[in-house]
Amino acid sequence: MAQVLDTQALDTQALDTQALETAEFAAEPGGDFVVAQGWADYTDIDHVIWRRLFERQSRLLPGRACDQYLAGLEGLGVAADGIPDFERLSDILDRATGWRIVAVSGRVPDDVFFTHLAARRFPAIRWIRRPERMDDLQVPDAFHDVFGHLPMLMNPVFADYLAACGRGGLKALALGALPKLARLYWYTVGFGLIRTAEGLRIYGSGIVSSPGESRYCLEDPKPDRILFDLLRVMRTGYRIDAYQDCYFVIDSFEQLFDATRLDFAPYYEVLARLSDIAPGERLAEDALCHA
Repeated sequence: MAQVLDTQALDTQALDTQALETAEFAAEPGGDFVVAQGWADYTDIDHVIWRRLFERQSRLLPGRACDQYLAGLEGLGVAADGIPDFERLSDILDRATGWRIVAVSGRVPDDVFFTHLAARRFPAIRWIRRPERMDDLQVPDAFHDVFGHLPMLMNPVFADYLAACGRGGLKALALGALPKLARLYWYTVGFGLIRTAEGLRIYGSGIVSSPGESRYCLEDPKPDRILFDLLRVMRTGYRIDAYQDCYFVIDSFEQLFDATRLDFAPYYEVLARLSDIAPGERLAEDALCHA
């Protein structure tokens, strides 16, 4: 495998991701948007990109990511040697928590996404970013999905929470309340922090896969770090174009799972009468944590 990145070679050999990044949805092959991963189609350059991303994040996360994430990463056997085979990872996940991975080519519709989650299937994008997009990728790729999401699915409580999010997403779609549920998913699965005896730690996939935000969320004085409150989270908008203006902090993954046991329908009725909260807006009743 090549040890040195060659930009020209990368441009011509890496999987063509530009069209996929701008597509609203990937081509629909059979109703569930599942495709073959095509592991043999990855080039040496694709694996080099994976290694660079993996090694960089692996240096940053000890002391920042929570123990459950780090244990999950180790348990999966994900390493720097190349893009993993989804089937191999699925077998490990299945034995641990009953989850499997299905490969997709890009974004899938909301109903398809939540249907997969409810059935304990995680849709992971099969392509990996190009070298010129190492840090400004606007959509997820294989590194984000595998490195960011899958380690937490080795944790039984979090794995149950994500399946509950899938069921809740389908119900929210039926009730016309998906934006509220999407905020809960964003601020937990994507950008969640947890309070531990050693201090705040990261578990959100969007943070653990980002070199800048893995530092910013814990070390920068700008963002608020607010103790988790279900209605507060579901009222709060979020940023898709920059680091977050606030993060929500849980005390345990059991707290998250207990929250999703609730029937959200009455909450959606209450939320419909309440105004949304801007991402950087601080409320007098917010309980703040210090990094």
